[in-house]
Amino acid sequence: MSGKVAQRMHINLASPFIVEMWVIIFLVEFVKGSLLVALLPVYMENILGLSVTVVGFAFALQYLGDNLFRSPFGWVMERIGYRWTMTGALLLILVAVGLIIYAKDATTLSIACLVLGIGTSPLWPCTMTGITELAGSTESGSSGAAMGAVEMASLAGTGIGPIIVNFMMDHGGQSYRTVFLVLMGFAAAVVAVALLLPSRIGGHAPHVVREMNADGAGAPRTPLRPLQSLKRTWHQVRTSLKVSRLLFPALFLQAFAIGLMTPVVTLFARSELHVTPNQFSLLLIAGGGITVLALIPAGKLVDKIGTSVFLNIGFLLAACSLAFFSQVRWLPLAFVAVAMVGISYALILPAWNAFLAKQVPKGERGTVWGLFLTLQGSGMVAGPVLSGKLWDSVSHSAPFLASAGVMVLLFGLHLLIVHRTKLKQGRAH
Repeated sequence: MSGKVAQRMHINLASPFIVEMWVIIFLVEFVKGSLLVALLPVYMENILGLSVTVVGFAFALQYLGDNLFRSPFGWVMERIGYRWTMTGALLLILVAVGLIIYAKDATTLSIACLVLGIGTSPLWPCTMTGITELAGSTESGSSGAAMGAVEMASLAGTGIGPIIVNFMMDHGGQSYRTVFLVLMGFAAAVVAVALLLPSRIGGHAPHVVREMNADGAGAPRTPLRPLQSLKRTWHQVRTSLKVSRLLFPALFLQAFAIGLMTPVVTLFARSELHVTPNQFSLLLIAGGGITVLALIPAGKLVDKIGTSVFLNIGFLLAACSLAFFSQVRWLPLAFVAVAMVGISYALILPAWNAFLAKQVPKGERGTVWGLFLTLQGSGMVAGPVLSGKLWDSVSHSAPFLASAGVMVLLFGLHLLIVHRTKLKQGRAH
């Protein structure tokens, strides 16, 4: 009886895997946010005397490493499991921070940023695959609350890291070297937590384990050569992945909308709103804080109601609030606009990830999640490039208006994807 009851329940947010991944995501984003937002831009320009172009190139390498290796690491995870995939990759974050400490030139720092990106690349494929597996073991198959929980960990780490690091530098009088060593300690803690991860979840054995047990217990097959294994994986992905083609541009655009805003938010606040550093921190708290607090409740409602309502409302609210923000020049109205953006993303993030989870086939989940997240992450690489050009060539409001337009486009794409899916299901019945 207890087994049947468990099958009816949603994902337990206190399960060991969710808790361990929550801690890992928080610490990784803490280290990454501290480096990319608070430390490296100032350190590279003011201490090492590197140009802004070099800083931008190094950061682009970090995003490139993160995105290019997501799908390969998803493939590796299918074969060796969560624990060793995450542990091996997260060790690279430790290596990257070590390289940064001793770097004296642009080349070494660029390599360090690339290594940092590679080290963080399996984080989301492993997380999403694990949550999808846990959702598959419940009768409801819902993953919204779990997706909201891990997004909360990500946003919290990204926000808290720079705040603490800035406090250490400004009020604690700590040197860059000391702060980097503290971050190395956090990176080491992440590796230790990764060692607690399971190799697999429930019936989701890594590919190698399935090969060994296919013909009976302990009766290993002749192992496939790497090229054969890759060909077979690609064939399985192509045959099992039955999604609307519109999903692929939607994946790109979802992150592209964020990438358009990321590089210019600080510049806009300073040049157009004329805010002080403390006021800007309050703006970030108003937007990010609301998002973080609303993610888990929104995720639970996604599990009960479904993803469509939340995505439709979220995309339209984000479009309206971004367009509104681009036009305001009075600080109280800016707080209202930022709060609206925060609410819209609290609606979008858990619903979007739960929507994607339903598109992932049972075979090669890690590889497919890696593919999805690589496509999505490429938007974060392209967005800042266009954002800078719009800022310089059109107007300071243009990146936000472009992001609002992308949100309207996402709203339309989502409606079409849902409509086509319903049509296919109707024909199948």
